[in-house]
Amino acid sequence: MDEAEIEKIKKAGNIAAQTLEYGKNLIKKDASLLQVLDKIEEKIEELGAKPAFPAQISCNHLAAHFCPDEDDIIFSDQLACLDVGVHVDGYIGDNAVTVDLSGKNENLVKASKEALDNAISVVKPGVTLTEIGKAIQDSIQKYGFAPVRNLSGHGLGKFEQHTKPSIPNFDTGSDEKIEKGMVFAIEPFASTGAGIVQDSGIATVFIMGNKRPVRNMITRQVLREIETYNNLPFTTRWLTNKFGAKAKYALREMEQLGMIHPYPPLADRDKGLVSQAEHTILIDNDGKVIVTTKL
Repeated sequence: MDEAEIEKIKKAGNIAAQTLEYGKNLIKKDASLLQVLDKIEEKIEELGAKPAFPAQISCNHLAAHFCPDEDDIIFSDQLACLDVGVHVDGYIGDNAVTVDLSGKNENLVKASKEALDNAISVVKPGVTLTEIGKAIQDSIQKYGFAPVRNLSGHGLGKFEQHTKPSIPNFDTGSDEKIEKGMVFAIEPFASTGAGIVQDSGIATVFIMGNKRPVRNMITRQVLREIETYNNLPFTTRWLTNKFGAKAKYALREMEQLGMIHPYPPLADRDKGLVSQAEHTILIDNDGKVIVTTKL
């Protein structure tokens, strides 16, 4: 990893952190969820980066991938997990925070935040993934909640939002180790329910899969737009804003052809409330641990 790459990783992390802070302050009672998402993505562009994936606000029992197209939500007393990712020339910063509008879930928010802090405190070259997972699990269970076991942190590559290593949220027994040169997100989720998530609802987040020839003109236009995302995730809303309702037809056709892969919203199996916290970590060539998304 050369110095130019490291600087872009750091820049992406800093912009992600600024944008997360900006977005967190927009989540208020009576605000529009869709307008908040639009403003967050506009801020990313203003700061000189691009979204690494659609900004997402998953509320209450939803843990991830909630990114509505048309059906808006007006904030009232939700527990809102805001997840923001940006990239600079493909180098990614990914972070998340939970906002409790009800004021009733302080410990649940603390559980995922402390789990993240405690996990980061053990990170160094040579530490095993299970040591990180154990730090997360112990922190969350201390509050009486369940870590979400089938969601995990993940490596971040150039134009790759999910790559190795997979950072567990519990003690898996894995002896895989953190190494110099790695870039990854640590992403604890704490649940009042099962600690297992499952698909829930219609997908509005997708990623490009196998490209195939298509005949329909609007599908070809939408495909050309999707190709500009460089194999990073995108959302229906981006395309309907540009092409109108016809974009949904194009997405259906591409999904049927196996050209795009859907990411449906993920909800706790027992409809427990879910909190989230996340930072991006860079282990530089000297083994120094850098939290790129820390302001």
